[in-house]
Amino acid sequence: MEKVCVLGAGSTKYGRLDDSISDITIQASVDAIESAGIEPKEIKAGYISNVFGVADKQVHLGPVVMSNLGISERPSLSIESACGSGSVAFREAFTNVAGGFYDAVLVTGVEKVTHTGTEWTTTYFSYCSDFFYEGGAGASFPGLFASIARAYLNEFKATEEDLAEVAVKNHDNGLLNPKAHLRKKITVDDVMKSAVVASPLKLYDCCPFSDGASSVILCNESFAKEHNKDYIQVIGSGRGGSSAALQGRKHLTTIPSTKIAAEAAYKMAGVTPKDIDFAEVHDCFTIAEIIDTEDLGFFEKGQGVQAVREGQTKRNGQIPINPSGGLKSKGHPIGATGVGQIVEVYDQLTGKAGERTVKDVKIGLTQNFGATGASCAVHIFQSV
Repeated sequence: MEKVCVLGAGSTKYGRLDDSISDITIQASVDAIESAGIEPKEIKAGYISNVFGVADKQVHLGPVVMSNLGISERPSLSIESACGSGSVAFREAFTNVAGGFYDAVLVTGVEKVTHTGTEWTTTYFSYCSDFFYEGGAGASFPGLFASIARAYLNEFKATEEDLAEVAVKNHDNGLLNPKAHLRKKITVDDVMKSAVVASPLKLYDCCPFSDGASSVILCNESFAKEHNKDYIQVIGSGRGGSSAALQGRKHLTTIPSTKIAAEAAYKMAGVTPKDIDFAEVHDCFTIAEIIDTEDLGFFEKGQGVQAVREGQTKRNGQIPINPSGGLKSKGHPIGATGVGQIVEVYDQLTGKAGERTVKDVKIGLTQNFGATGASCAVHIFQSV
């Protein structure tokens, strides 16, 4: 395989945005192209991740983006994998560059849903579940993750305050991220007093609905060396799946797709969890971050909560988790989320993360799943 690199990265702010879905997609794409120091004509293909384009009356986004970049003849692919769409789009781009089909490609993730209102947006999200058994029967994602949280609290004697600590930590990180959706300092008491959404999860245990777009340029190593000194290498990539509905899983306190994807990524990279310096993981709800860190092998099962208590996942801890603020604070524009995680890793490994910089890091990991983990992709990156 060709060695694959991330040559440039860009992103809009996450939050409630007034511009159209096509406009913010192009804004992030141009940002990444300029970051890479290349011309649009050097891009040979585009991979666009999006889930609910129909909510903004624009599906088939790939050709729209390529046309606006002045390269309408370049092939594009629009990809949907629920909340994991961005990381799946990145994986498809990675395999095509690694296989020698293209020397440079664009990967952009985007979502725009805040204008549809909470009721409709919640309904749209429910379509990502196994709708016959879950969403269509009244089980929203807060309800499904509340079931996961309750099972974890019971099995490992964790507390709701432990979950609150995750939210507090990620909001502290998000305060340092100028593009984060929720830049607000909170306390454990704030979380505990916030409205109950689905017990034991409260409002501040849940990520927000967000608009936003994020983009990266992927290329082979020779192209990277010719164009830009600020690039990082993709050293591992893995994908995995789980039962679509929670009822099909043996345990509620683990996400099989994460373990499968991580094992493949570690094997490709030739590293172990102990070699990872920091990670961006899928914290759509606070319980998800704790389970993610265990499934990725950073902590033994049931010990992720103890790591939170000890501050091991803080920005200056043993294994910093979500220095960007994560989905909880940075935001969750679902088609963009997986790509946005990679933008953060690129910024950290190239010294562009500003105040939220994690010191002395060389290897970063991203983990992004769809729905309750029915699909997942894990990627590992190394500075050069």
